[in-house]
Amino acid sequence: MLREATIDDAPRIWELILELAEYERLMHLVTGSAEKLREDIAKGTCEISLAVDEDTIVGYALRFRTYSTFKTQSGTWLEDLYIQPTHRGKGLGKALLQHVLQVAEGRIDGRVEWAVLDWNVSAIEFYKAMGADLVDDWRLCRVTL
Repeated sequence: MLREATIDDAPRIWELILELAEYERLMHLVTGSAEKLREDIAKGTCEISLAVDEDTIVGYALRFRTYSTFKTQSGTWLEDLYIQPTHRGKGLGKALLQHVLQVAEGRIDGRVEWAVLDWNVSAIEFYKAMGADLVDDWRLCRVTL
């Protein structure tokens, strides 16, 4: 089952965010908190769709709005798509991604974009199977403030 997150889901989502950071070998970059996530959900800074199995949140897709000057059209950035390893292979990731795409299409977004780590072959293959194009000629840039 899929549903949209509420502020009360923030602690569980934060647990999953930490799991994802550990999986991606990026725990050293985590500086946020469940309380800050709760505030951001309340403000609408991000939107989070949840995968729920027997009343337990087992995955999430966190997204936010973007804008393309070339298309002069809004878009969606998919920051995270995560399903706990014990719940993978059940179609939950596919359902979450399809949901994100449907929401974006309903908003008449020009595109949905996200990044994937180059070593995460299973995720790359999943995204390709879902119809995503890997954009090899662009590189992610970041300034951490």
